[in-house]
Amino acid sequence: MTETAQAEGPRAFWSRSNIAGAIGNVLEWYDFAIYGFLAPIIAKHFFPADSETVSLIATFGVFAAGFMMRPIGGIVMGHIADTFGRRLALTLSVGLMAIPTTLIAFLPTYAAVGVAAPLLLTLFRLCQGLSVGGEYTSSATFLVENAPPNRRGLAGSWSVTGAVLGLLLGSGVATLLSNLLSDTAMSAWGWRVPFLLGIVLGLAGVYLRRHVEETLVAPEVDDLEGNVEKQVPLVDAVRNHGADMLRIIGICVMSSIAFYGGFVFLVTYLVEYNTVTQRLALDLNTISLVVLVVLLPAMAYLSDLVGRKTMLLAGTLLMGLGAYPVFWLLHHDNGTLILTGELIMVAIIAVFSGCLPTAMCELFPGRIRVTAVSVAYNLPYAVFGGTAPMVVTWLIGASHDDLAPAYYIMAASAVSLVAVLTMRETFREPLR
Repeated sequence: MTETAQAEGPRAFWSRSNIAGAIGNVLEWYDFAIYGFLAPIIAKHFFPADSETVSLIATFGVFAAGFMMRPIGGIVMGHIADTFGRRLALTLSVGLMAIPTTLIAFLPTYAAVGVAAPLLLTLFRLCQGLSVGGEYTSSATFLVENAPPNRRGLAGSWSVTGAVLGLLLGSGVATLLSNLLSDTAMSAWGWRVPFLLGIVLGLAGVYLRRHVEETLVAPEVDDLEGNVEKQVPLVDAVRNHGADMLRIIGICVMSSIAFYGGFVFLVTYLVEYNTVTQRLALDLNTISLVVLVVLLPAMAYLSDLVGRKTMLLAGTLLMGLGAYPVFWLLHHDNGTLILTGELIMVAIIAVFSGCLPTAMCELFPGRIRVTAVSVAYNLPYAVFGGTAPMVVTWLIGASHDDLAPAYYIMAASAVSLVAVLTMRETFREPLR
């Protein structure tokens, strides 16, 4: 089946294929969410220190370590997806993600086994980073290739919507436990429950993905000189599409920092720097995530009408201009002002992120699509996204300015603006 033929068949938004494509992202981001939301508790159990800031930095350091494995995972899973098919890569990634997530629920703490506890936690985070290196990009590619031409933006948004549903699920579970359990119980054993639930999502993902239709098109040997290297996805991607890969790296600098430094880190920010209770912080975060789930497909659908570059440009400018006002609103003890700041951040992220998966996939031909997107996407998320909570924690401590995360996001927006301005518009082009 060719890409064109595949795209001609209409696909319902709530089709099994779309759900199968999204479920791995639900699991991936559910795990990252509960780790980020429960970071203060994890810090006390695995990285006890005299300074609370040092303890938090160590906890987010392990968070960052998992991200550092993502480029390697992207290369491995991208090669599998571009050589053996999207279905195999999708099934492997969701299965390998579920195992370490579940094992974290049974980890002994530092008080029980000493330094072995943080070492094991780090090992599991590295395994997760390796497995999810190709998850988001493989699923985005599968969804875009499985969509009708005039709905690629909407279909591709399932990957990022699934990610936010994972965040919402993680936030919801953490919120529910925080409301049901006392602070003592939550710290003693309650934090383990969310990790244990990851096995349910993992089993569902493996089941759904084993039966999806393959969308990979076998590449044609179009090199008249018979250059074998062109059939190696990574070599082909870097040699023939390096400029577009650099653009994706630049675009993702802002999205990675804004999302992890200004959103995943938000619960910790409100608790540690704004005297807000963890329960209220989780409640507000859950409300914001519900709004984001609604806005993402809406903004992606809009990109099918006005273009990917238009939406990316608007989102980048809004983030650069809005970061400081957002953090000014967040740095209050008034719940209404905090929620207003969160909703503004959510709206800006939706404008940018709703069409991002499709915009990335449309830049590359099918024979190297997953590899090119995986490498270009995972590099900035490893370097800037995974380190964002740790960096902004350090920035606040070093500058003694609780609004320091806003400056970091504004600088990242300037970098991404240059990348967006140099990219071509792709929403009217057929998939190559």
